[in-house]
Amino acid sequence: MKFNNLTEQQKSVLKVIQTEPLTSFQILKRVENISMILSLYNIMDELKSKGALKSYTVENVKYHIAS
Repeated sequence: MKFNNLTEQQKSVLKVIQTEPLTSFQILKRVENISMILSLYNIMDELKSKGALKSYTVENVKYHIAS
């Protein structure tokens, strides 16, 4: 997957969700350069708008994975 003009934080998020879907909290725990959940949500929204991230819900739990 190649996306141009990604920030280091966006790249970090994509790296942790490339191999398996994770919840927002799981992503936050694995990414070192993001410390607040609201910052993570903003980054994930940016990645969704670029088509780099997909989300789905299973049993009321939302998962995110790189697309």
